[in-house]
Amino acid sequence: MSNDYALAYGTHASPLDGRCAMEWVSYLAGEAHSDEPTCVSPVLRAMCIALNDGLEHGPRQRLRPYLTRTIGTAGDGLDTERGWMAMDWLTRVYTPAWLHLGGLHGSGDELASLAPVANGRSLRRALGVLEDARREARAARAHAYGVALPSGWAATVAGREAAWACAGAAAWAAARLGVGDAAGDRARSAARATSGDAAAIAIRHSRDPSCGGARAVARAVLAPTLETLSESALTLLDRMLPTEMLPTEMLAVPEPEPAVACALT
Repeated sequence: MSNDYALAYGTHASPLDGRCAMEWVSYLAGEAHSDEPTCVSPVLRAMCIALNDGLEHGPRQRLRPYLTRTIGTAGDGLDTERGWMAMDWLTRVYTPAWLHLGGLHGSGDELASLAPVANGRSLRRALGVLEDARREARAARAHAYGVALPSGWAATVAGREAAWACAGAAAWAAARLGVGDAAGDRARSAARATSGDAAAIAIRHSRDPSCGGARAVARAVLAPTLETLSESALTLLDRMLPTEMLPTEMLAVPEPEPAVACALT
């Protein structure tokens, strides 16, 4: 089968304009052109869409091997488990990575060493540690910038936006659908704020954000951690999926379309 295709950013009115990850899945499953194929678990669909739109063009193509494995997952009874896997990742992988980058190693180690977050009880236990880390990160960020440094707020905003983009947003998209309670919302808020403040601290320790645009500095300083977490998010997606792809003969691929005809491998 051909590899001559690409996953494109966003949704598309017509296949002639391109296809995102889920639009390719709709094509393979023989469904109408849409980024909401009915054959895919809502949790997996939300995560794939967020990864598709959060990754740059080159890294986005790494989603391709996972796509056929999403077909047939709708209604398989595993979405609650998938949601908890995503919440656990946000708590024990994503947030500690940012805390370590910001030099807050104690809090990072404490979160990473928690028991797996697999149900409401374990989430409530983890929430106390998350919110303690949030308070520590906020205080450390304020200390790093001081009240007299106007660039501190710009760096904080840029840090939060960059830290949450792609991997964090994708995991929360999955966790929200699979878990979706008040404690989950609190955990998401704590993880996002903690990671953003830790990212801002890393920016401050690297160089003064006033030496350039805050977003440009954030991208440069945070890029290695963002790349590591994107790789980890793809590993998480792999764990959420069936271990075997559907046989080729089960894919209802329509006749090739002009200019965009090809098949996923």
